[in-house]
Amino acid sequence: MARAGGSELTSRARPGLSESTLVSLIHLGCARNLIDSELILARMAEEGLVVTDDPALAHTVVINTCSFIGPARAESEGVVRAQLERKARGEVRRVVVAGCLVQRYRRSLRETFPQVDLFAEISDYRGLARSVRELARGRPVPGYLEGPVQRAAERDGARLLATPGSYAYLRISHGCDHECSFCTIPSIRGPHRSKPVAALVSEAEELCAAGVRELVLVAEDSTAWGRDQGRELPELVEALAAVEGLYRVRLMYAYPNRFPWGLVPLLRDHPRVATYLDMPVQHVATPILRAMRRHASGDQVRRILDRLFAEVPGLTLRTTLLVGFPGETDAEAEELIGFLRAYRLSRVGAFQYSPEPGTVSHDLPGRVPEDVVEARYRALLAARDELLRARQEELVGAELEVLVDEPRGARGALVARGEMDAPEVDALALVENSDARPGELLRVRVERVDSAANLVCSPLVPARV
Repeated sequence: MARAGGSELTSRARPGLSESTLVSLIHLGCARNLIDSELILARMAEEGLVVTDDPALAHTVVINTCSFIGPARAESEGVVRAQLERKARGEVRRVVVAGCLVQRYRRSLRETFPQVDLFAEISDYRGLARSVRELARGRPVPGYLEGPVQRAAERDGARLLATPGSYAYLRISHGCDHECSFCTIPSIRGPHRSKPVAALVSEAEELCAAGVRELVLVAEDSTAWGRDQGRELPELVEALAAVEGLYRVRLMYAYPNRFPWGLVPLLRDHPRVATYLDMPVQHVATPILRAMRRHASGDQVRRILDRLFAEVPGLTLRTTLLVGFPGETDAEAEELIGFLRAYRLSRVGAFQYSPEPGTVSHDLPGRVPEDVVEARYRALLAARDELLRARQEELVGAELEVLVDEPRGARGALVARGEMDAPEVDALALVENSDARPGELLRVRVERVDSAANLVCSPLVPARV
């Protein structure tokens, strides 16, 4: 498993490919999409392309796009336009657009962006890399690359990791069987398909052999893993936790309905399973949940959380909430904030409702005015930030075990995380006066909380190796 560390990763060029040809990939979107980006990078390196992480140096730029909601789509389109402007100025020779935006809008994108050299749907990353190689050689290629109808549920190939040396994402399944009325993912990624245990253990072993200490399990619906194979998620989590060299397994994207309660003993007792669960509940007002087609009531969501907190002492629960769904009232928006406060949820993501063409909710009545949605969103984040700061302040003076993600840099401190924080989406532990390396474990004392609610820590003694 190679890693894209430093400013540039160079692979040996094959005959006929100029060493001066540089390719860069711009990644957009979620952790699942990041895995796709890592697969694309690896396939390009295998084809003899020279990969750099600086688009300003590249002759060819590949953009792996996101199209989940309106803002993500707008960001993807903005990045494409910016790179095409660079192409028009002669700063880059070729622009390739891949990923979810292409999968969703397919060949119609060629009308929007005729200057793009190649569009590629999801999954055929070797075909994409070969096409980019041919472009680099100055040879013509078809302007559109179709992917498989749906990606096979098998182990991913080697990846060029874009994460720090301490952690990596492990995708345990593809697609989603839910029919949430606001979501485009099933139309982009297809139905749910679980990857086999053996394939996932093999991937995990390869990642850990490359130095990864934390596996972050991701999927469109992680708690659905195994049901299409007559299995349940706890079996997989326990198998992965046994991989040599691993420090911990962290579970993301757990759907609340049909929760596999066999996870509870692992979350509570297993030394290699983080006492942490990411469970996007989206809302807690029953009428909104029904309109979202989430197949649960607000009371059911609360009962699930009550049981989790009762059976897993010290559990950190992260969630994601959607504000401004059609028909949402002021009282229902306030109910969301009350829910956060009642459960003291401080690890919270939120997004504003985006009316997506092709979804059931797009044509629902009761559209909430944009300024009202924005005000509700800001109120929710303010409550979240207040709870996060209070929770972090409670940790001042405490001793924690943290995993180092990044060495000392501009901050003057190591970037690390405790068990209660997932990478990229949660808070940090900034460790002063230490030169530990990524992947090392440290025992630290929390000294204070900074302006961004990160923990500022001092090292004590080395933790477990």
